[in-house]
Amino acid sequence: MPKSRAKISMAEKADRHRLYEASVQDPETELEFVAETFQALNGRPLEFIREDFCGTANTACHWVASGASHRAIGVDLDGEVLAWGRDHHLARLDDEQRTRIDLLESDVMEVETAPVDAVLAMNFSYYLFTTRAALKAYFERVRTALVDDGVLFLDAFGGYDAHRELEERTEYDDFTYVWDQASFDPITHAMSCQIHFEFPDGSEMNKAFEYHWRLWTLPEIQELLREAGYSEVTVYWEGTDEESGEGDGIYTPSEQGDADAGWICYLVARR
Repeated sequence: MPKSRAKISMAEKADRHRLYEASVQDPETELEFVAETFQALNGRPLEFIREDFCGTANTACHWVASGASHRAIGVDLDGEVLAWGRDHHLARLDDEQRTRIDLLESDVMEVETAPVDAVLAMNFSYYLFTTRAALKAYFERVRTALVDDGVLFLDAFGGYDAHRELEERTEYDDFTYVWDQASFDPITHAMSCQIHFEFPDGSEMNKAFEYHWRLWTLPEIQELLREAGYSEVTVYWEGTDEESGEGDGIYTPSEQGDADAGWICYLVARR
């Protein structure tokens, strides 16, 4: 009799990009904040965005699909990830929507694009620039890619737990998301972070994603944005739900934050 085939584990069958999008990204909420903030700052609707470090271009494609006047450019160095995005997101757009989006396999420090209303560098992607000179140069390049009233949107994270080596687990219906701060150097603020996924059958997808970053502080980021020529830089801090004590998902301009174990905020820089 033929030998039975070994059972394929859930980890072997899983798609790391789908898992990442399910556990990390929320393009609808993020774009709602970006569009409403842009409208409040400029008195006109946001139309044309560029998503730097776009990965699968989930956010860029979501933007194009959400409005008939919406246009987007996605920029990323990783051709494999962009190809996944073309197969799974771009392919779901109709023919007309696809005329309003371009995905570019390019370095954000070299790419040349048409001027856009807003540039988004989310999921802390710009932390890969580990020197002041490199991060300032990136901010300067972005500024040249913006229209006169253009806006750069960034997110940032911190809190005293950000300086620790730790693992945090978040349960989802059919997998567990593991955020692993594998190493942190308090002298240089160099940190290595990894994302793992665990499954109900006991299988694991280790190091599905890995990042080598500098943990930038909010004063440093604001200083570099101003040095790069931005006219106004504002931190948008998340409010707190009085009943749960957790973040309420509402971000407002703030000059003072809370000394929490962990926080995520937005920085909004006007050209």
